Amino acid sequence: MTLLSILTSIQMGVWSQIKNVVIGVAVGRTVIDTFGSVARVDGISMQPTFNPNNTVDFVFLSYIPVRFDSIKRGDIIVAISPRNPNETIIKRVIGVEGDIVVSKKKNNTSSTKKFVPKGYYWIEGDHKGHTYDSTSFGPISKGLVVAKVSVIIWPPSRWQLLQSRHK
Repeated sequence: MTLLSILTSIQMGVWSQIKNVVIGVAVGRTVIDTFGSVARVDGISMQPTFNPNNTVDFVFLSYIPVRFDSIKRGDIIVAISPRNPNETIIKRVIGVEGDIVVSKKKNNTSSTKKFVPKGYYWIEGDHKGHTYDSTSFGPISKGLVVAKVSVIIWPPSRWQLLQSRHK
């Protein structure tokens, strides 16, 4: 085998590996953009559903229910924060368009009825009094919803499918 044939063989192998990496990245990115991704849940606003005993949960975010407008009452969603568009929030859908939601104040002494308009959701954290949600900023536009949280994937002892929980 000549030096030229060895170099040609190495070059072909390198290009083959580069091609495989590029295709792998493209396929991986397509899967993530189409189906979902993994996210870390920070904070206490969704306790005890997430982060019980101050642990940290990682969840799978599914984009498909958002694309097909199939979010329903009781689902847990990730949305762009109406307060800061650089942040996302994770909350439970309490009301969908057309619902009348009874909203309790943070001090739990009074309540008001709120109508959820077309194209909006009413969202609340599970840990009442420790959450910034629709009780503070009102209903959120469906356009702010990024994904539905479908599975706790980490830690392994907490692995579970998340079912809609109606109130």
